[in-house]
Amino acid sequence: MAFPKEFLWGGATAANQFEGGWNEGGKGLADTDVRTAGTVTEPRYVTYIDKDGNPGKANQFEKLPEGAHRAVLEGYNYPYHEAVDFYHHYKEDIALMAEMGFKVYRMSIAWTRIYPKGIEEEANQEGLDFYHRVFDELKKYGIEPLVTIFHYDMPLYLEETLGGWTNRELIDLFVKYATTLFKEYKGKVKYWLTFNEINSIMMMKNLFKGYPEENIKSDFVILHNQMVASAKAVKVAHEIDSNYMVGCMIAGGPSKYPLTSDPKDVLKVQQDLQETVYYASDVMVRGEYGYYCPRIWKKYNIDLNISEEDKEILRNGKVDMLTYSQYGSGCATTHEYTDKAGGNLDMGPKNPYLKYTDWGWSLDADAMQISLNEYYSRYQIPLMIVENGIGANDVLEEDGSIHDPYRIEYVRENVKSMAKAIEDGVNLIGYTMWGCIDLVSASTGEMKKRYGFVYVDKNNDGTGTLKRYRKDSFYWYKKCIESNGTDLD
Repeated sequence: MAFPKEFLWGGATAANQFEGGWNEGGKGLADTDVRTAGTVTEPRYVTYIDKDGNPGKANQFEKLPEGAHRAVLEGYNYPYHEAVDFYHHYKEDIALMAEMGFKVYRMSIAWTRIYPKGIEEEANQEGLDFYHRVFDELKKYGIEPLVTIFHYDMPLYLEETLGGWTNRELIDLFVKYATTLFKEYKGKVKYWLTFNEINSIMMMKNLFKGYPEENIKSDFVILHNQMVASAKAVKVAHEIDSNYMVGCMIAGGPSKYPLTSDPKDVLKVQQDLQETVYYASDVMVRGEYGYYCPRIWKKYNIDLNISEEDKEILRNGKVDMLTYSQYGSGCATTHEYTDKAGGNLDMGPKNPYLKYTDWGWSLDADAMQISLNEYYSRYQIPLMIVENGIGANDVLEEDGSIHDPYRIEYVRENVKSMAKAIEDGVNLIGYTMWGCIDLVSASTGEMKKRYGFVYVDKNNDGTGTLKRYRKDSFYWYKKCIESNGTDLD
């Protein structure tokens, strides 16, 4: 049997995409609360009021007009406001997780539910109490929570008033928030992740044509500040409870291939991974920037002017485990190409040997074994796959059934690939399939792009009953967990 007896099977969600209750329980306004719905072809927008009081909208990565501030406006669909309403359905949802046999549930805490603006002296008791109820419900069924402290969701006040993560003041505000969680939920939570896909910001310059040079420079500063904040939080966590296991979370594994056998393509892949993946994981696992970083800084004319104090903080705040999102794989080339792929933050040419989803994401289960081996050979600390899944347009039949053989096939092949990596000697301790219950897509803001084993009756326009339905994959995953990954038929 490849999977260890104590292997942590489960699923994953994020508060902003799943929780809802955006203005309940004393929760403050988050930057995600002013983001509209989109589609695979229509971008998501941020809504705002300009300095003269006029409403407007901008692409979520555009700079707003001078003097404008983000706001919730009439006439727009903000999918995160209700999401799929875990805030009111958490008992039902956790019971469904327990029915599947979950050993672990990866979730995130909304910063604005604990500190509505991010600057308060005292935490919001209603927010603290809500997560106590969630953790107590999980404990009832023997499910371990794996808590992400920051999952692309921060108080809007910090963004607009302090300038967000370019301001070093956020480091201590984050550490205060994390410390509150470590103390409040001691004995209820063992596994923590500091920042979700912390390296994703390094991919922005490659994703968006004409990405401004000033944004590139600020992105390096933002990531440095976040890694310092993470390291400080890790140290505090260990001081509060030596049993805490704190990890980093990286976007995408090192599963990128050269499109051709041209040595220049091989070199491009190596340097792409250093710039977008290892740049962050080396700091968080090894406690220092990689030897190749000066080359990257020179390329973009970056001067971080890292202090000795920051270097010391990074050395003393190394994580206990590395977790990451593994959906498929990417390609890179120095040659011209026309057939472009989509993916989780990593675009590039399509691989002629692979199939792709309707959203352009590659289907590549071998990438799981490859990335696990690459990470483990580099770091040799425990690994977890905390996001893996397939977004699809599932159909609710008249009898309430949902037939999703494509999802069963996707997870089955990835489970087989994980088993092979474990047989290779990789210390893989858990797997949480992304969007285990349908949630709002982060990239497009759609409900139509569904990931879950459980279907939620909600449409792209926000209508629907929110009723939960078990998909065929629900029963398959239940069997997979019961057999510890051996019965995959």
